[in-house]
Amino acid sequence: MSDPTRAALLRAAGVGAAGLALTAIGSPAAAAARPKEHPNVTLIRGYYAAYADGDLDALRERFFAPDIRWTIPGHHPLAGTKRGVEEVLAFFAELGRAGFRADPMALAPDGDWVIDLHRGWSTAPEGLDITWALAFRIRSNRIVEAINFAADQHAADAFFWRVYKLAKIPDRLAPR
Repeated sequence: MSDPTRAALLRAAGVGAAGLALTAIGSPAAAAARPKEHPNVTLIRGYYAAYADGDLDALRERFFAPDIRWTIPGHHPLAGTKRGVEEVLAFFAELGRAGFRADPMALAPDGDWVIDLHRGWSTAPEGLDITWALAFRIRSNRIVEAINFAADQHAADAFFWRVYKLAKIPDRLAPR
């Protein structure tokens, strides 16, 4: 295609030849033209990095609000709402026993919320590998609430019951 024909086609498409050259993928102009990442998405990316490193101190100090609420769906020993940093970290420690990993696939901000879609799987023992969605509510650059949604709740319930056994009834009840 001749340069005049190519230029005419680009003009018809609303792109000037100079504009196309400046916004080539990987160019500095293309990087500058990309929208900046929302700060709440950046926070959640940092959270996932700390989680991947097993850095519970970073989660406590940099990511979790003191009054965090973390809701886990299902009918299994780890299900329910954890309130406060200590309960959430205790839950994460239990996940660590099963070698849980998470690989974010998509993060989308909407006001104070970040919606996350990720692959979550166990490594010790293997046996659970499903897609999860989380809704993170952010306040003052901290996670104040997280609500989990499992793509296959029945598989999650079965796995958690198999791995996290409850103590016998006399030992299961709290002293009065």
